[in-house]
Amino acid sequence: MSSHKLALSYKVAIITLLTGVSSLSISLLVGTTRFDHLLGIQRLKGENTRAGLGRVMSASAQVVSPAINQMNEVPKPFQGTIVYQAKLKANEKVIALSFDDGPGPKNTAQILEILKTNHIKATFFMIGEMVKYFPKIAKQVADDGHVIGNHTWHHWYRNMDLATAASEIDRTAEIIYKTTGEKTTLFRPPGGFLNNGLAEYAKNKKYAVMMWSEESGDAERRSPQVPMLVKNVLKYAKPGAIVLMHDGGGNRSRSVKALPEMIAGLKAQGYRFVTIPQLLEIQAQEQSVVMAASPTVTKDEHPNNQL
Repeated sequence: MSSHKLALSYKVAIITLLTGVSSLSISLLVGTTRFDHLLGIQRLKGENTRAGLGRVMSASAQVVSPAINQMNEVPKPFQGTIVYQAKLKANEKVIALSFDDGPGPKNTAQILEILKTNHIKATFFMIGEMVKYFPKIAKQVADDGHVIGNHTWHHWYRNMDLATAASEIDRTAEIIYKTTGEKTTLFRPPGGFLNNGLAEYAKNKKYAVMMWSEESGDAERRSPQVPMLVKNVLKYAKPGAIVLMHDGGGNRSRSVKALPEMIAGLKAQGYRFVTIPQLLEIQAQEQSVVMAASPTVTKDEHPNNQL
């Protein structure tokens, strides 16, 4: 064979080899199986679908939401206890607004609009009967991102046996959940009565029994005028305070008129607004920091006393 023919044969062989390698690379990149079959390559079962499965799982994760609204969860140390306020450091200027006895078709809607305008989340303690009568308003409270608490079905003050107390609280919890989707762990006894059977039942069910540390006075028999309602709140404001107001139980037009002034006054004092669960979470975090710094405490040196 002449040198010229030999060189030509080498060129043909090299071109053929390069063509085969290029085709194999294309096969691997595109994901076809033609060259795999020709070369005897077998993929592991499920290897081709793993990436697609990952994409499906990722998409599913974006639409799955927790069954329970996380904002309603109370830190464990407060479950089954009675709370009047959060014990915070003096420079932790946070405060929680709470509204009782709703929802109502007029006052609650107006209060929601004021809170939305000021970008504030609050806590609403609802009466079961009122949720039954005004389910759309109750749902709007939840949809706006506020926290809902249990305030019994009838708002009775009288002493109750276990069955009655259970009915008052459990029926209300059920209708709140069915109407709004929220499972609340907050309970406020009507009138603040702690010895008529309701609070005891609530504590046994691991509710945080939420009282208050200051009030506007809007539920007094002779409700003060708007300036006094505002003054009552601003005068006694302090870090960790829980403010009692009302969006139901009567004509609360003065409460509605006073609310924007209260908010403006508290902001001027440097306060920011949180829900009650958020307030308790701040206390829990502060106490965990103190406990970590001083893991050994005596009976008279509990971190609560230091705060």
